[in-house]
Amino acid sequence: MVQLRPQRPDDLPLLLGSSRPYDVGPTSPRVEPGPCDLGTAGVLTVLDDAGAVAGEVTWRWDTRRWGPGTASGCPVVGVWLRPDARGRGTGAVALEALVELLWQHTTAHRVEAHVDAADAAGRRTCETAGLAPEGVVRGARWRRGEYRDVALLAVLRTDRPPAGSSASGA
Repeated sequence: MVQLRPQRPDDLPLLLGSSRPYDVGPTSPRVEPGPCDLGTAGVLTVLDDAGAVAGEVTWRWDTRRWGPGTASGCPVVGVWLRPDARGRGTGAVALEALVELLWQHTTAHRVEAHVDAADAAGRRTCETAGLAPEGVVRGARWRRGEYRDVALLAVLRTDRPPAGSSASGA
């Protein structure tokens, strides 16, 4: 069972980016565990089925609001996995668990992911976790010496099946 927990100092050396073109994980070990405030920004360590550190999930509340007032803001989420933890669905399960935490502990109505448009695996992970593709934002991200297109994916609180329905597993 994939689990999320606050980062510990001994996690940090295991959470380093790799040479994949879309990796945005840390490239050098952090000195301290990341913050963990669901209302602003944070990071949680992802543990795989065996309890080993598999990666991390992150979120930050987007200050670029979709409308006036704080109710129009939303968290933007991401997931990074160690290369040896990829390809088994761990990222999608971890991302889905993070979205559920945000539903339970914040007033967010919308959760977004911004994924390099050329990153098919990243988009597939988000879709498997329940985020729907909404379009491409052209030239929105500067990475590796060029502006890149970004796929916008999102899930709304109202997209969840009602509690007690057969779709929710109850």
